[in-house]
Amino acid sequence: MASVDEARMLTSPRIFLVGMTAFLAIVAFVALILSGSIAIAFQANPGLNSLILGVLGIGGVFAYRQVFRLFREIDWVNSLTSTQAQVVAQPLLLGPMATLLNAGAGARGLSTLTTRAILDSVGTRLDEGRELNRYLVGLLVFLGLLGTFWGLLQTVHSISGVIDSMKTGANTATMFDDLKTGLSAPIAGMSVSFTSSLFGLAGSLILGFLDLQAGQAQNRFYTELEDFLAGYVDTGAPGQESSPVMAPDTKRNTLAIQQLSDGLQSLVSQMRDEQAQVREWVERQAAVQEDMRRLLRRLSEQREKQL
Repeated sequence: MASVDEARMLTSPRIFLVGMTAFLAIVAFVALILSGSIAIAFQANPGLNSLILGVLGIGGVFAYRQVFRLFREIDWVNSLTSTQAQVVAQPLLLGPMATLLNAGAGARGLSTLTTRAILDSVGTRLDEGRELNRYLVGLLVFLGLLGTFWGLLQTVHSISGVIDSMKTGANTATMFDDLKTGLSAPIAGMSVSFTSSLFGLAGSLILGFLDLQAGQAQNRFYTELEDFLAGYVDTGAPGQESSPVMAPDTKRNTLAIQQLSDGLQSLVSQMRDEQAQVREWVERQAAVQEDMRRLLRRLSEQREKQL
């Protein structure tokens, strides 16, 4: 077994916190410049937009938490290589490893099987910690699409109401007043659909970047921990070839890539369905506008005849 003093110390993930904070500062600066337009867009649907911003805030807090929780683990691992007595808190992610080392397994050397079990446990716990943010990124996209369909439904319903109001047989002046009043509702519905999509997609972009930085911090921690545990592997009796420490968990990475691919395919499918529905709605809108144009032309001719 290699000497503990020769083991490589783990580096702090502070650089990833700096990157996350710098990105949020840039986003805040852009939002400050566009504050007027953003405020107008927010008022189109305050309830749904507030929910989107709330989900974004929760996801941001959890992304920072995933990085901050690494400090405790890194300090504990680095204390093992220090020659000076240090009082550090017991780790959470590395609880099984701490139990083994406190029981004296570190002095005898860890077997390859034990090292693999420790790394598998840490990798699983890191993945579980990121599951919530992955869900919240998809939830932000869903809320944006929900606002889009909600606004489209309001628009279609409002247009049908305008057309029905023009069939009541009222005089021309009353019809024109009802038409001007009724057209405000479809415009409001379109503003709901577009602003909700804007907030949802922008929120998923911001939270996706924060989750990416947190994932990179965790991957570096996992890699450096693997290198550190190589110093505790029991090399066996003299003359025997030492057992290698397990390679990076390719199966876990492949599964994550497959899940990401499935998520992207689902998102593309949803976007295609949305585009088809929007195209169908535009065609219906064009037909409705043509009917309204004909009706207005007929009403104008009748009014000219009356005059």
